[in-house]
Amino acid sequence: MSLLTEIFTWWNGQTIGTRLFTWRKGRLVGEDDQGNRYFVSKDGSDRRWVIYNGLAEASRVPAGWHGWLHHVVDVPPSEEAYAAHGWEKPHKANLTGTPGAYKPDGSLANSGGRPRVTGDYDAWQPE
Repeated sequence: MSLLTEIFTWWNGQTIGTRLFTWRKGRLVGEDDQGNRYFVSKDGSDRRWVIYNGLAEASRVPAGWHGWLHHVVDVPPSEEAYAAHGWEKPHKANLTGTPGAYKPDGSLANSGGRPRVTGDYDAWQPE
């Protein structure tokens, strides 16, 4: 089944074309804690890419690897003593379009009604 998903879907890790391109032209640089693998081109053109472990969601790339992918830093986190900052939060899945999506008070998708106005303003009245 894995081969079929590689042939027909792009959102589950990699396609067969990406696998062949990576095999021919890529060199593994490192892997993050979620299992995403990061590559750089063998020919020295400095092309960089990621192959996701599972669903391809860009928010799953940690900050250190994001900086390396976008050429902000030259050294990948696997080759230096990179440590996440205290303010960096762990990954949370994007729940948009799922039953777990955020629905604020007053939203038509939320079962509750619109919250009452707190009275911090006066409504305009025509004269």
